Amino acid sequence: MAKRVVKKKVNTNEMDGKEFFEAIHQIEQEKGIKPGYMMEKVTQALLSAYRRDHEGVGDNLVIEANEEAGTVRLFLKKEIVEAVDNPAMEISLDEARRSLPQAELGDTVRMEIKTRSFGRIAAQTARQVIIQGIREAEQGMIYDEFSTKEHELLTGVITRIDPRNGSVSLRLHAGDQFTDAYLGSSEQVKGERYVEGQRLKVYVVEVRKATKGPQVLISRTHPGLVKRLFELEVPEVYDGTVEIRSVAREAGSRTKLAVWSDQPNVDPIGACVGPRGQRVNTIVEELKGEKIDIIKWSEDPAEYIAAALSPADVVSVEELPSRPDAKSCRVVVPDDQLSLAIGKEGQNARLAAKLTGYKIDIKPESAPLEPIEDLIAQAEAEAAEEALSEYEAEVEENEDVLESVKE
Repeated sequence: MAKRVVKKKVNTNEMDGKEFFEAIHQIEQEKGIKPGYMMEKVTQALLSAYRRDHEGVGDNLVIEANEEAGTVRLFLKKEIVEAVDNPAMEISLDEARRSLPQAELGDTVRMEIKTRSFGRIAAQTARQVIIQGIREAEQGMIYDEFSTKEHELLTGVITRIDPRNGSVSLRLHAGDQFTDAYLGSSEQVKGERYVEGQRLKVYVVEVRKATKGPQVLISRTHPGLVKRLFELEVPEVYDGTVEIRSVAREAGSRTKLAVWSDQPNVDPIGACVGPRGQRVNTIVEELKGEKIDIIKWSEDPAEYIAAALSPADVVSVEELPSRPDAKSCRVVVPDDQLSLAIGKEGQNARLAAKLTGYKIDIKPESAPLEPIEDLIAQAEAEAAEEALSEYEAEVEENEDVLESVKE
């Protein structure tokens, strides 16, 4: 019986380039990672693998990848010398001429490295580098996608509720990327109840790079949430016809919103309220009954502050002497409007102050008022006293420094 001839597989110095490039393109299709990025990571992995078992090769390693020819080859550059001191980077003239007869001293030759020369530990190192490269690429794509969503609204699905502290984990999607975010108890609205599987709108406060991947900070209490909800419900706000100039919020209780339009035929408050209050009611429902006061923004501080204290009526508004970074005013209201202007537990006055940026001192109409001149003198005296205290503290600090130097 004739013997069956079995052809032995010829070992070449080349890796299986076809499978190599197919793997790169498969990663691109499955994970969306660009081939150039993966090629760089694989190259780093191969170099790291060889260096692990061959100390001293330094930067003399070179990889040539040719997708058209389907080849991936690894070379080590060595300098031709008379006496070899570092075999990893040097080669004798006799040895060099075995493969390159015209070689001369001082030349640099490239020695092709067979892949079977990689040790087991080195191969594991290469695998870890590639896996880490894929993970970093995925995290980078997630960060790039979600960083464009900062200060925007996203709808997530609740995946878990921690029974110990009530914190909520949500799965968020942006484009074709997704990630998990954490809604802590401090960012939740008091009184809201959540269940697993529930869809929830959240405000993206910030997206950070972290060691375990992108970290998306979300909130349900941020004033920006209300602003974005109005952009969704009010076309005039979305297209810029109506501008939201300021928002002051105490989540779960009450929000004040200052709106404005440069078009005289547009009623900014009416646009936000909507026909029969439909637009604002939709937002109130999303916020689980949170009250919303919408006022008209004005360049005139007195007019703006008076509107901010609504629903209370205001008799007069006077700006008081103050620092540039801490404006203040005195507001006079009718006696029967004092409690309304202040609000329950001071909420109305507090929100008006946040909205306008003024410290508001509310006085009843019947109360005797200090003349503005006296208030100016008082403010100047307080400023001088504070400046003197700062100067004395600085002098004392300098004296302590001098004492320490002498010691």
